[in-house]
Amino acid sequence: MKLSNLQLTQFRNIDAAHISPSHQLTVVTGKNGSGKSSLLEAIYYLGFGRSFRTKKHHSVIQHEASSFNVFASGEDEQGNIFKLGLERSREDNFRCSVNGEHSHRLSDLVSLLPVQLFTPQSTDLILGSPSERRRFCDWGLFHVEHSFNSLFQTYTKLLKQRNALLKQNSNLNAPEHAYWQQHLVATGDKLNLMREGYISALKPIFNRICSDFLPEFSLEISYYKGWEKEASLSESLDKKLDYDSKVGHTSVGPHKADVRFKVNGINAQEILSRGQLRMAVAALQLSQTALFSEQTSRKSIFLLDDVGAELDLDKRERFIDGLLTMDTQIFVTAIEKQQLEFVDKYNDKKMFHVEHGHVKEE
Repeated sequence: MKLSNLQLTQFRNIDAAHISPSHQLTVVTGKNGSGKSSLLEAIYYLGFGRSFRTKKHHSVIQHEASSFNVFASGEDEQGNIFKLGLERSREDNFRCSVNGEHSHRLSDLVSLLPVQLFTPQSTDLILGSPSERRRFCDWGLFHVEHSFNSLFQTYTKLLKQRNALLKQNSNLNAPEHAYWQQHLVATGDKLNLMREGYISALKPIFNRICSDFLPEFSLEISYYKGWEKEASLSESLDKKLDYDSKVGHTSVGPHKADVRFKVNGINAQEILSRGQLRMAVAALQLSQTALFSEQTSRKSIFLLDDVGAELDLDKRERFIDGLLTMDTQIFVTAIEKQQLEFVDKYNDKKMFHVEHGHVKEE
């Protein structure tokens, strides 16, 4: 999947912009607050239906405008032309279009555009909560396993139903409770198997890339399913039933799963420096990009925001080299060209400069 055109209107401080990016490397420079990150944010909206900078959609809409629009077109791996559009209003109404067909289902849009992101906050993937790492794992499954999204949505609904019963302090021996738990277990086991399989496939790729990015450490990745290792989900739910009824929610299951990182048996965040954590995250994202391409024969789009703030020059070059080797389309922002002086060696690249919301190709 490669973008050939990107248009946005009433998006943050950008009144209107239209760019034709490179199919390999597009570099966007500009001062802080100029609007350069907004171009990446617009692409991210097409890939996720949300921003990576705020949870409030109306904050992205330009002052006094009623909505923002993002449109992109390009080619897929078979050479087919695609057109994608998204609109968000101040009333939080959502509308998207795929090749001219309008839809209000977000999955119709985001399933078509596999987008990944590296920002100054990307170390949260290791330092942050388990939910960050579950999202990382689930991105890979969403774009590879067609049944994953439906399975995940079903599990979420079943979990809400069980939690509602727990909060009501209903009879825990009632048939209704047994019914919801039975379906929760069946769905949860399938979800867990998918995640276990994904991390198992990712691990050898991660080990290989990590040996290049962090050769001084033996960084291990493992999957925690969200309940006791030797017990079944059904057994764990039964064991925790009294506790769950007291706290009013389900304390074990795939919704508590995690991906863990250790160096010589010690949590990575206790060993690695900030710079090393950034390299570990870069290796992890490169691994996911490689696995995605291997499993689907598709290519993803990679966004690197303010890369100069997170990686030194050598690491920036190795990161971008690794992505380009996998034929990934890259969009990268930097304050100055000097932060990416090595890009002169790439033939297929385009340079843009943003100033006060105005985008100009150089």
